[in-house]
Amino acid sequence: MRACLYARYSTDNQSQKSIEDQLRAGRERAAREGWPIAMMHADEGISGSTPVSLRAGGKALLADALADRFDVLIVEGLDRITRDLAEQERTVKRMEHRGIRIIGTADGYDTQQAGRKVMRIARGLVNELYIDDLRKKTHRGLQGQFERGMAAGGRTYGYTSVPVEGGHRIVIDEEQAKHVRWIYEQVAAGATLRSIVYTLNAQGVPSPRGNGWAASALVGNAKMGDGLLNNEMYIGRLVWNRRQWLKDPDTGKRLPVARPREEWLVREAPELRIIDQTLWGQTRPQELKRGNPTRGRPHATLFGGLLRCDTCSGPIIAINASRYGCSAHKDKGPTSCRNAATWRRTDVDNRLLAELREDLLSPAALAEVQTTVRRLLAELDGGQERAQAAARRRGAELDREIQRIVDAIVTVGASEALASRLRAAELERKTLQATLEQAPQLQVSATEIASRYRQLVMNLKETLSGEANTVSAARPVIAELLGAVTLRRDPDTGESWAQMKNPAEQLLLAVASAGSPILVARARFELATFGL
Repeated sequence: MRACLYARYSTDNQSQKSIEDQLRAGRERAAREGWPIAMMHADEGISGSTPVSLRAGGKALLADALADRFDVLIVEGLDRITRDLAEQERTVKRMEHRGIRIIGTADGYDTQQAGRKVMRIARGLVNELYIDDLRKKTHRGLQGQFERGMAAGGRTYGYTSVPVEGGHRIVIDEEQAKHVRWIYEQVAAGATLRSIVYTLNAQGVPSPRGNGWAASALVGNAKMGDGLLNNEMYIGRLVWNRRQWLKDPDTGKRLPVARPREEWLVREAPELRIIDQTLWGQTRPQELKRGNPTRGRPHATLFGGLLRCDTCSGPIIAINASRYGCSAHKDKGPTSCRNAATWRRTDVDNRLLAELREDLLSPAALAEVQTTVRRLLAELDGGQERAQAAARRRGAELDREIQRIVDAIVTVGASEALASRLRAAELERKTLQATLEQAPQLQVSATEIASRYRQLVMNLKETLSGEANTVSAARPVIAELLGAVTLRRDPDTGESWAQMKNPAEQLLLAVASAGSPILVARARFELATFGL
């Protein structure tokens, strides 16, 4: 039985020690059963309501489970896997359907127990209600803090908090407040938002998040009271409970949802005013007229967001209806990224689509992938044979050592030292035997690669023709086949180039990674570069 350990903690009241404690309990259980530990996964500071597949450790856990790399999963309790009942049932059933035994060291859950389903659902319901109750208690506590005049939310630029009895009180940060006033004065004077953020970045003024000023950070969302130009806190009016954060069950992302106005709590705090009423009024028409330069219907493009800037490695996006450009340069200015190059969208789209059709989906690309797969399969098979031969030799040595210890006990009698050596040797022998009996098999063959390749080609042809010829349908297929593409322009000649993974490597990543991550990790290719 190959064991896998999984641990998770979520709150500030827990720490890395919680992970260590959970894994230690798992190791102790595996040792008592004589199970070798094949792998361990953990997620730190991740809520139990986050889908398992959207956590780094959880994603690796599911991949190993689906690839049959372990036989028993040891956790502290089912709540470490998830605190969402539907997610729990989905995840546990997938694993148990594949013959994986799940054991909870603290909650007593065991796949082999009678009545486990009733116990699992009961515990899952309790775990889910715990999250709901915690959310309500947290909200109630924050409401009390707000009503007592304490800080009850995230920090706003221009302010800081100082500890006082019963919590933290908000006060003005004069260094940041002078920048807030300057921004409002510039807006009132008719300056564009983009020119304002360019100046702030050029002067090295620290931004709220520390990653450079952007026009979107100034204008935000007027309905939500977001953005530096919409925040009524600057005129001494605090609004709390304007929105709630709800987690999308599909993506795991927290999204803001506006609450009804009657649920808002408002407190006047004239001591926190940074902007006088006249200046506030002067910025309303300009701000509303100017709008959010990044708001509105985004330009629908095949490759925007999949392209990367050669200078800052950030995304290249559709900066207008006809051209691509660096997102950081556009939104934050030349101090964030000096790459001012732009590319005609039709030229880039047509050239990359041609690359897809002529090179990535060509018979030559498939042939190169198949050749590479066969070579890697042969290498991995040879490596497994050598590892198993070494394990058999070590097993024979352990057999002889165990026999010598037994002979010594018969001759001179048992002692703690001999007994300890015997237990250690027998445990190692048992682990080696389990490794030999349950050696993982490769999940991908050259034939399967060809089959998946043909399916990808068919999907792409369907999305790029007929009724399926839509950007939303084509983008995920193109992203899978093409990967990230870096655009660069020669400053001397003006020539533009695109750089991407070698077609064979990208194709191997697209069709083989789900079946054999080890196979993909061993593949090495040169980057492919072509002119635009």
